[in-house]
Amino acid sequence: MEIKELGENLFVAAQISPSDLETLAARGFRSVISNRPDGEAPDQASFADISREAHRNGMEVRYIPVVASKISPDDVSAFRLALAALPKPILAYCRTGTRSTFLWALSEAASRSLEEIATRANAAGYDLKNIETRLQEMASQRQSQNVEG
Repeated sequence: MEIKELGENLFVAAQISPSDLETLAARGFRSVISNRPDGEAPDQASFADISREAHRNGMEVRYIPVVASKISPDDVSAFRLALAALPKPILAYCRTGTRSTFLWALSEAASRSLEEIATRANAAGYDLKNIETRLQEMASQRQSQNVEG
């Protein structure tokens, strides 16, 4: 299991298995966010199985399943709220870690520079090109709100 750091107690990974939860807890993780819909692949662990093992290991969990091309504002909001509410450090996962990274980037666009977001994503090995327009739109909204406020 390869874990990549995005910063501020948030890490991302590809699909995990129930047997990984004991190791994650031993490494100090206190929460897990699943961004992968159940049933995407026949060999994928279900969220129920992940959740059960996470709870056995004293961890909290959230299920925010998304399709990368259909991430909604509600998905971004749910992810942002989970980051604020869950005990840290947090591991978010999906098939490759990309969706989790996209959700993080979109949730941070209201408070961080796009350069910083891209730098952190790139350092973790993720390219934000597919959501670049959305990130720019969110940054523009933030800037116009700052001017108005």
